[in-house]
Amino acid sequence: MDRGQFSHSRMLIVFDDGSETGTCSLRCTAVELVNRLDQTPVSFAVGDYRTRKLIDAEKAFWVLGGDRPGVMSARAKWAFAEREEAERFVQAHGGRIVGFEEALQAAFLDLYQDTKMIRERRKAKK
Repeated sequence: MDRGQFSHSRMLIVFDDGSETGTCSLRCTAVELVNRLDQTPVSFAVGDYRTRKLIDAEKAFWVLGGDRPGVMSARAKWAFAEREEAERFVQAHGGRIVGFEEALQAAFLDLYQDTKMIRERRKAKK
């Protein structure tokens, strides 16, 4: 993963055994959680959409949907440290503000369609 390219959506998961995993998006975090079902996450950090700095994902204001395509997902899921920034984004691009649990649930619900979309794009490139 190119951390610079995905600094606005990247995530860092810390597990109870002290191991860490970085992902490019909430979608890839959902995949990682499934793949590491035997490990318990103790914290999640996410890149703030505006500042690109890592923030606490569970305290972030998430924008679900809108007119901007997501990272590895058709339905965008962006995190903001400040509610006002999330509100400005919604006014400009649509979507709605949700908490971390609802954003993560959306990532899991979107997984089938997103995986299908990625496969189709890769197939078309060949």
